[in-house]
Amino acid sequence: MKWKGRRQSDNMEDRRGMSSKGKLAAGGGVVALIVIALQIFGGDTGQQLAPLVEQIGNSQTVQQTEQRELTAQEKETGAFVSTLLADTEDVWSKVFSDNNLGQYKYPTMVIFTDAVSTGCGNASSASGPFYCPADQSLYMDLVFFDELKTRFGAQGGDFAIAYVTAHEIGHHVQTLLGTSQKVRQLQQNASTSDANRLSVAQELQADFYAGVWAYYNKEYLEEGDIEEALSAANAVGDDAIQKRSQGSVTPDSFTHGTSQQRKEWFMKGYRSGNLQEGDTFSALLN
Repeated sequence: MKWKGRRQSDNMEDRRGMSSKGKLAAGGGVVALIVIALQIFGGDTGQQLAPLVEQIGNSQTVQQTEQRELTAQEKETGAFVSTLLADTEDVWSKVFSDNNLGQYKYPTMVIFTDAVSTGCGNASSASGPFYCPADQSLYMDLVFFDELKTRFGAQGGDFAIAYVTAHEIGHHVQTLLGTSQKVRQLQQNASTSDANRLSVAQELQADFYAGVWAYYNKEYLEEGDIEEALSAANAVGDDAIQKRSQGSVTPDSFTHGTSQQRKEWFMKGYRSGNLQEGDTFSALLN
């Protein structure tokens, strides 16, 4: 992806190079950590944490202090994800305006090392990238992208980072449009399998939105970028993860969609750029 020398976002917080002091609190913080860690990236933590908001609000925070200077490679990666965030700001501001959706509200991106305190509770790097609707921020320990290759078998590359970032921004779009709130309401009275199906529809729509972002960002794409995104999507499909971790697949427990579904909905957004084609709920639930 062509990114050097382009605008970077003012809405990124770089908390890397900071040491973490204090333990994760019992109660809300630990519950939040467990829930987030089960998502293997891509989740809107509000789905699972809505009933715990008050408890999480009282959890002990993770105190962070400056520890070391970032390496040159870390600084370059930080500049890259800041450029990605700026791209999402530009694209979604245009999409919201073109579709009469009001003004797009910029989220905050927080990149961290080891542990972080969020509006949805405390989390560790084991959580993978996630979006917190309570503070409208996305959180990433960039070490995850090394694990995406070594642990999950993805191709890697800078556009794998772009795909994951755009997916998490997709959850922010869902929050702004009220989709996430509606999903949580429906899940409250749904069976476990139906709640999971709602989660899958929401996650695949975030993949579609990631594709929409890529559609509007084509001028900056390079050969192989889309293949890197599809490799990442393939690696984190529910079926791929279950086969790798337990040797079998249980579709009723899926929360993010199969590898094939994730690739298909990303590509649908990438090919059309049309929000009206991203109704995963009608496509999957009717």
